[in-house]
Amino acid sequence: MGKRTTARRLAMQALYQAELSGHDVAAAVDNLLAADKFIDETGEFARALATAAWRERAASDQDIAALAKDWPLERLGKVDHAILRLSLYELRDQGTPPSVVINEAVELAKKYSGEEAGKFINGILGAYLRK
Repeated sequence: MGKRTTARRLAMQALYQAELSGHDVAAAVDNLLAADKFIDETGEFARALATAAWRERAASDQDIAALAKDWPLERLGKVDHAILRLSLYELRDQGTPPSVVINEAVELAKKYSGEEAGKFINGILGAYLRK
């Protein structure tokens, strides 16, 4: 698995942990990085993504609510929510090609949520790009 793919997975997991535990996202990243050995570049990118996506979560939630009109945020799965927050931040602020962001988000959803979640995430991110 590539460094950036691993970093995105770690960032998504940190966002998920921070949301569920109410703890700081930096502590969640620290816990994840301590659990295994990662090269410095992967850890740094994961920390940067998670921290920025957490900081920008209100803007991301506003976009999600506008794009998923029939699906209130309260009904959104926590894993899907973390993936969307991460992906929307990256689409807005990182300069990563949109196709890469969407592909990585769909793969995370398939692995950690479910097949239907991948379609849902793809639809939300595609709608975000079209607006």
